[in-house]
Amino acid sequence: MYSPEEELITILKNASVDITASLPCEKIKTLLEMVEERFFHVPLTREEEGVGICAGAALGGRRPAMFVQSSGIGNMVNALLSLTQFYELPLAVFVSHRGIYKEKIAAQFPMGQRLPAILNGAGIPFSVISSPADLIVVAQRLPEVYADSRVHAFLLNPAIWEGSIAARVRQLDQRPVTCMIPEQRREVCPPSLTRYEIIEAIAPYLSGKAVVGNLGWPSKELYAIKHQDSNFYMLGSMGMASPIGLGMSISSGTDVVVIDGDGSLLMNPGVLATAAHLAPDNLAILAIDNSSYGSTGSQETLTGSCVDLDLVARGFGIGITAKAATRKQLVEAMAPDTKGLKFIHALALPGNKDVPNIPVNHITIRDQVLGFLKK
Repeated sequence: MYSPEEELITILKNASVDITASLPCEKIKTLLEMVEERFFHVPLTREEEGVGICAGAALGGRRPAMFVQSSGIGNMVNALLSLTQFYELPLAVFVSHRGIYKEKIAAQFPMGQRLPAILNGAGIPFSVISSPADLIVVAQRLPEVYADSRVHAFLLNPAIWEGSIAARVRQLDQRPVTCMIPEQRREVCPPSLTRYEIIEAIAPYLSGKAVVGNLGWPSKELYAIKHQDSNFYMLGSMGMASPIGLGMSISSGTDVVVIDGDGSLLMNPGVLATAAHLAPDNLAILAIDNSSYGSTGSQETLTGSCVDLDLVARGFGIGITAKAATRKQLVEAMAPDTKGLKFIHALALPGNKDVPNIPVNHITIRDQVLGFLKK
């Protein structure tokens, strides 16, 4: 009587994996339920989001592992390269390898059959786990992922689970569906401050906190206004600011502030649902909305025509939100008078401040934040 799922769980425990994140796959449904029962677990809305959350968790000293199916790798490659590998952070990715064994869904064939070549081309190391006997390879290589701060993908053939005695952990209960109707749009002042002036206004509230600066001009402006060792300056990976901050907040006891942007949030809005689900009381997301892609030529985003990020955050379930357009409103929103996950929608004028590039390399940025969070 043998359960490969139990063997893999034991391997994860022996390697001190302490945070997991996943999207579902029918081929590993029992394994995923066991992972959710045995580890701190983050249910994801998109694979790319999980890379950011795991990066933030690694900065907080945790040992993350992700569980996805092969099609999801296509949603992760850029973040794996420009975030996890670039900053040399550890991440084990367990991939339910579809399209290669008794596959009934034709759409799984193209990605599944090309997956090894895609990983090779991206320079992402991987191991092919074809049978239960191959799980020894996971046991040998998983500790190296965390010791050497590397990314490694383990491709799990569906044949591994044949004959397993593992039973599903639970059956889903019928749950009532609730509908939240947001209040009418609130009247606010028109924007009067640029992003630079907004960061200036909130700078006193950033002292002693871990701060994630969105890539491009936001990070450069943050460095010019309020450089501190606890600032994580993003140099790539658009859309990952809030996921990184969420990963930091659930992995440390320190207060975390994310300086995100409208264009970035529109790329991964599902992270707001994940944040609402986890509800860390030490995370504040400041969404500076100038209705433009400020780092790529100020092209207009959809917040200029049809999207209200405050309503989006509340619709995803974040209970504490504020809309701010003046210094006074920003100060009131940032003041630590309420405990809980906060979302602040800061309306801004478009434009970038002419500030120098950040004179700190990515590994130094990582090491400074790691050192701060360890304290």
